[in-house]
Amino acid sequence: MSENRNENLVEVSHLKQYFQINTGMFSSKPLKAVDDVSFDIRRGETLGLVGESGCGKTTVGRTLLHLYKPTGGEVRFEGQPVRTRAEINEFRKKATMVFQDPYSSLNPRMTVSDIIGEPLDIHKLYANRQEREERILELMDRVGLNSEHASRYAHEFSGGQRQRIGIARALALNPKFIVCDEPVSALDVSIQAQVINMFDELQDEMGLTYLFIAHDILVVRHISDRIAVMYLGKMVELADAKEIYEHPLHPYTRSLMSAVPQPDPKVARANKRIVLTGDIPSPLNAPSGCPFRTRCPQATAACAEAMPEFREVAPGHFAACHFV
Repeated sequence: MSENRNENLVEVSHLKQYFQINTGMFSSKPLKAVDDVSFDIRRGETLGLVGESGCGKTTVGRTLLHLYKPTGGEVRFEGQPVRTRAEINEFRKKATMVFQDPYSSLNPRMTVSDIIGEPLDIHKLYANRQEREERILELMDRVGLNSEHASRYAHEFSGGQRQRIGIARALALNPKFIVCDEPVSALDVSIQAQVINMFDELQDEMGLTYLFIAHDILVVRHISDRIAVMYLGKMVELADAKEIYEHPLHPYTRSLMSAVPQPDPKVARANKRIVLTGDIPSPLNAPSGCPFRTRCPQATAACAEAMPEFREVAPGHFAACHFV
């Protein structure tokens, strides 16, 4: 792990990502996929980002890496802003992404060797062909792939092996920061554990920092130092993994935690499941004020008037709710 564990590696301030959606012949409306999200990630830590499908988790990761041009806000890496094309190109040598679906994120016409070596080719990080091949074989060994796999194509591998190829590609430039976009959601449960453990080992060996995006709270709790919860484009809670699991403050986080299966039958019987009522709003027509108010059992008229401030309600524990 890095020595400067308390130093922020990534700082995201008021990040916004709006997509213009056509609503008629000559009219359009912004879909606020990410709306005024702020957080930081310390050097060497894993920040888990959870929320239901469509809440904007993946868009946060892609906008952070400037795969989408941000509508607003700022991203800083190692204290430096990432804005201009030159800054983005430099940032992408140190920050990369592992994509969700290993079946669609790998080019079926390229061999494993070419897939893993593509970042090396783009940034010209080898002196000769032999140095390139040695680096590719080193990366394959690091993620548990055999050297004879180098000449094969992605369709010849299982889902877990394909995700290992994607991870090897992400490691090619010796990055400091990796956005993991639901990297185990398409895998069998037994393979999920292997891949999660590999992420842990790589973090220890290489001092990596992760933004780990997932909808499975148990997976996120296992790998994360801190957990952030999103709902309809907004961040509603952020705290240490143990703290947010044992003392969730936001009503949405409490409903998520109540759905986590308990291995102890006595605890499971005592656990009261919080079932949310009401329809999930569309991000194209989000409710005024707090986006969760239409499903919140505590909602009052005040919730419709203003979005609650995302504030620190206890040391290191942030939440956006009028009644916390």
